[in-house]
Amino acid sequence: MYLFWNIRQAIRTSRGSGRRTSLVVALAGVLIGVLFVANWRIMLAPIPWVNPPTLAQAVFFYAPAVWSFGSIFSALLLLITQVLGGLGKLAVRIFRRLSGSATIELANPGRRLFLKAGVGSLAAAPFLLSGYGAAYAARNHMAVELTLPFGCPLRVVQLTDIHAGIFMTRDMMRRYVDQVIALNPDVFVLTGDYISNSTVFFPGFVEEMARVRAPLGTFATMGNHEHWYGEIGYYRKIFEQKGIHLLQNEHRVIGAKQGHFAVVGIDDLGWGQPDLKAALRGLDTAVPALLLSHRPEIFSKAAGHRIPLTLSGHYHGGQVKVRLFGEDYSLAHLRTPYPEGLYRIGPSHLYVSRGIGTTFTPVRLNAPPEVTLFQLT
Repeated sequence: MYLFWNIRQAIRTSRGSGRRTSLVVALAGVLIGVLFVANWRIMLAPIPWVNPPTLAQAVFFYAPAVWSFGSIFSALLLLITQVLGGLGKLAVRIFRRLSGSATIELANPGRRLFLKAGVGSLAAAPFLLSGYGAAYAARNHMAVELTLPFGCPLRVVQLTDIHAGIFMTRDMMRRYVDQVIALNPDVFVLTGDYISNSTVFFPGFVEEMARVRAPLGTFATMGNHEHWYGEIGYYRKIFEQKGIHLLQNEHRVIGAKQGHFAVVGIDDLGWGQPDLKAALRGLDTAVPALLLSHRPEIFSKAAGHRIPLTLSGHYHGGQVKVRLFGEDYSLAHLRTPYPEGLYRIGPSHLYVSRGIGTTFTPVRLNAPPEVTLFQLT
C-alpha cells in the first residue's frame, strides 16, 4: 500500500488531474495487486507445472517474484528518503526560527525535478537488482574446489538445496549434473532440499541426479522441504529405484583401493528425527567418516565424535547478502554461526555449500550457486 501510494502521487503529479489520470492510477493498482497475489500463490501453494515454457516462466513466475522482492526494498528506501527529507526540512525551520531569519526561499523547479529524478532512480534500483539476481546471479554458478585431510584419498562432489520446481527446471538441473559428471567424482553426495513445494518434481530430479555414475556410489540425506511435502517412504523408494542410497541416521562402509571409509547420513535437524549416535552405531572409529547433514549445526557434535568432514547446506549462503565494513550480512548470517563456507574444530572440518537452488524468491545476490569438489587426502 505504501509503495502504491507513492506511485499514485507520482502519476498525479506528472499527469495532473482528470479521468485519464484516475484510470492510470487504477490500472497501476490492479497490476500491483495481481503481481502480489500471484507471488503469494507461488510461495504458499504447490504449482505442479513441470518444465513450463520460457515465456510462461517469465510472465507468470519471474515477474511477480521480481516485483514482490524489489518492492519491499523500494518501499523501504522511499520511506527512509521521505523520513530524512522531513527531518531535514524540520531542522531548517528550527534553525531559521532560532536564528530569527525570515528569508523565504522561492521554489526552484529545476532542483525539484532533479530531486524527483534522484528519488525515482533510488526507488527503481531494487527492482533492477532483483531482476539481475533472478536472471543472472541465480544462474551464474561457480565451481568450488577444496583439498582437505580425510584419511582416505577421494574425489567427492556435493550438490545441495536443488529446490526442483518452477524456478529450477529439469533443463537447469541437467546443466549442473553435466558439470558434476565432468568432475569425475568417486562419490557423489546430495544434502537435502531436493524439491521446492511439490513432490511432482521429485522423479525428474532423481532421474537427472542418477545420470552421475560415481564408482563408489551416490548418497543422499533429507532436508526440511522433504518433510514439509511428502513422506520419507516415497523418497526412499524412488531413490532406490535409481541406485541412490538414502541415509537416515545410518552409515555405509565402502571399500576402495586406497582403503575403507564410511558415509554417514542423519535426518534434518529441524523437522526430522536426527540421531547421530544411531547413525554411528557399530562404526569403527578408525574408519574415516564423511557425515551428510542438511543443516550444519550438528558440527560441534560431529567434532566431538572426531568425524573428519561434515557436509551441509540449507542456508544458500544467505541467498541475498550484502557486505558492509568487511562483514557479510543476511538473514542466514544472523540465524546461524555456519551460513556458508569452511569451518574447523580441531581435526574436524565442516563445509556449508550455498547450494544451487533458491527458496521463496528466485533471486540470489552476492551468493552465487555452487558445485563443490572435495579432493580428500
